[in-house]
Amino acid sequence: MPAKPNVPVIVLAVLLLVSLALAGSGFYFLQQERVRSMEFQEEIEELDAKQRLTQSRLDDSKKTISDLQVKLQQSQEQYDTLNVQLQQAVSIRQEVLSKAEQLGADLKGQMALRVDLEKKLTVAQDEARKMLAQLNAVKSQKVSLEAKVKELESYQNVELGTIVVNPEPALQGSMLDSMEGSTALASSTGLEGNVLVVNKDYNFVVLNLGRKDNVAIGTVFYVYHNDKYIGDVKVEKVHDAMSACGFFTEDIKYKIVEGDKVVQKVK
Repeated sequence: MPAKPNVPVIVLAVLLLVSLALAGSGFYFLQQERVRSMEFQEEIEELDAKQRLTQSRLDDSKKTISDLQVKLQQSQEQYDTLNVQLQQAVSIRQEVLSKAEQLGADLKGQMALRVDLEKKLTVAQDEARKMLAQLNAVKSQKVSLEAKVKELESYQNVELGTIVVNPEPALQGSMLDSMEGSTALASSTGLEGNVLVVNKDYNFVVLNLGRKDNVAIGTVFYVYHNDKYIGDVKVEKVHDAMSACGFFTEDIKYKIVEGDKVVQKVK
């Protein structure tokens, strides 16, 4: 008869196997836990490193934010300053534009005034040229008259000083006859004679009566043109056979001509 198995031994073996299995399982799980613990530790260390890095970045960010806030404040101050300067620039620009408009208006006025002055200058230059031409003509006439008066003085043997005469050649014979017989022309109404020369440029006439005829400075003569009374002349300079007279009125010099009759005014 076969021997019966030993129950305790079997149970013990079973328990031993179970224990070994449990021990193996526990060791396996323990190893797993160790591995996981090491992994967790590495993760924790990595997280710590990341946390430190994040904290460092956070600190840097805070510092950057602080710097940015300072810069923002400075930028705000600069903005306020620039805004004030901009307002001042706008005000200055408006003032400059206003002045520019005023200067433009003044410039237009100056240009209009310049045009007017240029026109007046042109007119004045034209008048000056005309006056110069007239002056040159008068000078030329004066030179011609002085040459003739020298000829007349040498012929008459008298001195006329600065008086300019211009007797016509046709009157020279009558002048000599008048000078020689001027004393005989005296009448009850006064001394009579004739106009030798009329100079309208210098406003005087020359008569054929002089010192030898008892003519004195201030003597007044009536002037007759074609036996018609036209005005009076007054002696201003006396020579031996001639006298220079000025006009009493302006209009007489346009009426009197050479050869007109003169009669002394008797007081």
